[in-house]
Amino acid sequence: MSRQGYITLPIFVVLATVAFLYYSTVFLVIDEWMGLRTAAGLGNAIVFTFLTLMAVGNYCIAVFRDPGRVPSSFMPDVEEAENQIHEIKRKGGDLRFCQKCSHYKPPRTHHCRVCKRCVLRMDHHCVWINNCVGHENYKVFIIFVLYGVIACIHSMVLFVGNFIHDAQKDQPQSSYSNKTTCIIGGAILFPLALALSVLLGWHIYLILQNKTTIEYHEGVRAMWLAEKVGNMYRHPYDLGVYENLVSVLGPNIFCWLCPGSKFKGSGLRFRTAFDLPISTTLT
Repeated sequence: MSRQGYITLPIFVVLATVAFLYYSTVFLVIDEWMGLRTAAGLGNAIVFTFLTLMAVGNYCIAVFRDPGRVPSSFMPDVEEAENQIHEIKRKGGDLRFCQKCSHYKPPRTHHCRVCKRCVLRMDHHCVWINNCVGHENYKVFIIFVLYGVIACIHSMVLFVGNFIHDAQKDQPQSSYSNKTTCIIGGAILFPLALALSVLLGWHIYLILQNKTTIEYHEGVRAMWLAEKVGNMYRHPYDLGVYENLVSVLGPNIFCWLCPGSKFKGSGLRFRTAFDLPISTTLT
């Protein structure tokens, strides 16, 4: 059973990797190549430190913030009492009853087998944060990945620049231990940057369509079933690119990259394409 907020081995590995890459980037690569007392060296160190702090800060929030619980008082808006227990697909929303938790589930809520509870707008369970990614921590999770990608790219540029600089020197001044550390750092950095970039690209795709990872896989099957009977499937929560971004990152564009602002609403109800005027849905 997952115990949210506890420091597990994957979390320790993430933090240890960040610490190692920060040390090798700032105190070996930047200091050796530019010098921390030069304007270029100090500027790069400040920028990389900011990116690292933002990534680690959002990562910690994603670890410790509850992804969203279903209130014990939640009751679905059901018109017919005899249909309360059964799954109902109506205007893209689904009113369901969780047999494991013994309570009703709001739309887009799913039961996590690892956490053993229902999570609002559940995207997936992430072993690297020992927590589910859901309504309350999805944004900070995405921001963590974004700053992680930018920090990795910045670090890679510095690593490559330092390598070229060393190759052009007649007598390299780097010690054997420093070279070994930089080689290990580069070996970790490149696959890490690739993995985070793929993850970021995937979630940007999901955000633009206002889908979760679970809804994407459900949508593939729904589309296949709709095509079998000659119908067209449309994701019910797709409100258009801008509204989709707003629903995830918040109404203030200047706060999109700030961890403080969260989703709009409580996570119990979501706007659907059926709520929009016909003229809007056609554009």
